[in-house]
Amino acid sequence: MIAPARVLYDFSKTQAKLQLKIGVLDGKLLQQADIKALATLPSLNALRGKIVGLLQAPASRIVGVLAAPAGQIARVMKAKADKG
Repeated sequence: MIAPARVLYDFSKTQAKLQLKIGVLDGKLLQQADIKALATLPSLNALRGKIVGLLQAPASRIVGVLAAPAGQIARVMKAKADKG
């Protein structure tokens, strides 16, 4: 449903004579602002990618926080071993 609106919206940006004035979606009238909002929505795959990224971000932060002390201990031990 979004693809035709996106194609027409993109085409109307390059063609001055084409003006989107009104549309219909599921029996509801859409004004110009509604058509623009619909046409500029991200694709379903892009939204899925954003959701996966949001879900993965906290997990990767937790791993980083948990791994930091171990890394510090390893660096201190290596510095002591290098020193003497």
